[in-house]
Amino acid sequence: MTKYSALILLPCIAAATPVFAQTAQSTGGLTQAADAGSDVIVTANRDARPASTVGQAVTVLDTQTITERQSVTVSDLLRQTPGVTVTRNGGVGTSTSVNIRGAESDQTVALIDGIKLNDPSSPGSGFNFGSLLIGNIARIEVLRGAQSVLWGSQAIGGVVNLITRQPTEQLAVNARAEGGSFGTGQGFANVSGKFGPVSASVGGGYYTTDGISTFAGGKEKDGFRNYSANGSLGIALAENVSIDLRGFYTNGRTEIDGGFPLQDTREYGESEQWIGYAGLNAALFDGKFRNRIGFAHTDSDRRNTDPDGDPTETFRGIGRNDRLEYQGVVDLSDAVFATFGAEREISRFSTSSYGGPVTKGRARLFSVYGQLAVTPIAGLTATAGVRHDDHNVFGGETTFSGSGVYSPNDGATQFRASYSEGFKAPTLYQLQSEYGNKALTPERSHGWDAGVTQKALDGAIEASATWFHRNTRDLVTFVSCATAIGICVDRPNGTYDNIARTRAQGLEVALLLKPVEALTVSASYTYLDATDRSTGSANYGRDLARRPGDSVTVNADYQWAFGLKTGATITAVGDSFDNASNARRLDGYVLTDLRAAFPIGDHFEIYGRVENVFDAGYQTIYNYGQPGCGAFGGIRLTY
Repeated sequence: MTKYSALILLPCIAAATPVFAQTAQSTGGLTQAADAGSDVIVTANRDARPASTVGQAVTVLDTQTITERQSVTVSDLLRQTPGVTVTRNGGVGTSTSVNIRGAESDQTVALIDGIKLNDPSSPGSGFNFGSLLIGNIARIEVLRGAQSVLWGSQAIGGVVNLITRQPTEQLAVNARAEGGSFGTGQGFANVSGKFGPVSASVGGGYYTTDGISTFAGGKEKDGFRNYSANGSLGIALAENVSIDLRGFYTNGRTEIDGGFPLQDTREYGESEQWIGYAGLNAALFDGKFRNRIGFAHTDSDRRNTDPDGDPTETFRGIGRNDRLEYQGVVDLSDAVFATFGAEREISRFSTSSYGGPVTKGRARLFSVYGQLAVTPIAGLTATAGVRHDDHNVFGGETTFSGSGVYSPNDGATQFRASYSEGFKAPTLYQLQSEYGNKALTPERSHGWDAGVTQKALDGAIEASATWFHRNTRDLVTFVSCATAIGICVDRPNGTYDNIARTRAQGLEVALLLKPVEALTVSASYTYLDATDRSTGSANYGRDLARRPGDSVTVNADYQWAFGLKTGATITAVGDSFDNASNARRLDGYVLTDLRAAFPIGDHFEIYGRVENVFDAGYQTIYNYGQPGCGAFGGIRLTY
């Protein structure tokens, strides 16, 4: 690895002129991104760039939007985003999957403050959005379509990028306390400021609820509690050099139901996750060449306990990720912009179930990538990139991408198109558990999208439509072994194999209306056709499980002259199937939420909302309940 270390360190020790420019994943860059509106995109280029130069489909939820909608969980906001489907096996805190454009949940990359999240101890190595609360999150970007060139393994469906509250120039305090139905209470606070060369942001919070019965037919409530902390520290060593230290911590306890068939139980799950990052930033050549070298560590620890079981511990999983990365961003000219880098990741896991033997595994992944964006004429930007990953078990994988955006009339009309490839490395569990198969190869995808955005009446109307298409092959699927032949030799309990194919295509439509300054109406519609294309499979041609064909969301917010803010969200989700054979149908549903907020002086605001106003009964997973009508209210401090 000597040559790789040299490659990573060389730009950081080169001579530099004393002008500092921020990289998007530095503390200063995250601060700028958190304060930016939807006209700036970070995730598509791993650097803050004007939205007018981005050819991919991206939705931005800024601080104002997050505050207005009063959502508790990140998944509740994502459900309102075009192309996104959310499934949850119970109330707040239970296991939650986020599917982008029909891809599997573990084919979604989740980031928080630039740190890639996943759990190597889970079979699919995906991220569970169940216990991820809004807390002190200030910005969310949802990038749809495969993005493996810049974001690596798992970025087949897309990327969800979360940015917490970052340091501010002046002392700033944000806090809120809330209570309501289902025995729910929460409190979050964040303090930020700058003190000489040091800028800092520190926050934390607590959430608790008695919940509902996870089992739809149950009587016993299943509660959830969570406490979390976030921190971001930037230290300016010189005008062109800075150090970043960041951390995120969450600890949760979720009561769950289990058994066969599903029934009320006293079982509960505990989870703890530590996330840390340390980085060095250096800007060269009058800030045109921005470098970052960093080390990120994620640590996940999950345990399920059944007090009535023998043994009482039904599951234990520990996952570790250590990532060393270098990223360079260079403005070659006013019309040419490049992003490139190298990453080395080591993942480890250990799992055990019902007191059985402990299974352990380890893998190493080394990656290099580069992307070039060119603006040859005003209004036209073309982007292309390539990535190569080297895995110590399955070998190498190379992915490509390209996109373009063109506006003939200074942004009033925009035409966008992109081609992208994605891959997902086999997980440690799929490779090295008792069911593992070391001959597995990566899951691969290729797809394209094309769309148009039209603005009119000085931005009072904005409409967009995007068609997408993706084919995915070599999906890793569990194989039951009735006879010990072929791949099943020495695998009496089953194994994994690359045998599945899928196709996903559809239409995403969005509309923004601002007829008067006080009123904002936004709407989105998604049509999704996601099917199994595994040749020879009994499910060939059937819909993928839990992928509704249609979904609509409408948000309307109005600010009255005397300060009152009122709003409503209506979300309609169509029918879907709960299983791959399409034998069990999940009925569609409509949810209506109402909200209001009123300022008290310059620094306080009282707010409240009613969720699921009409008490709709629905399920996103068969036999798992969802909350009915609930009312919540609180107070917010901004100083």
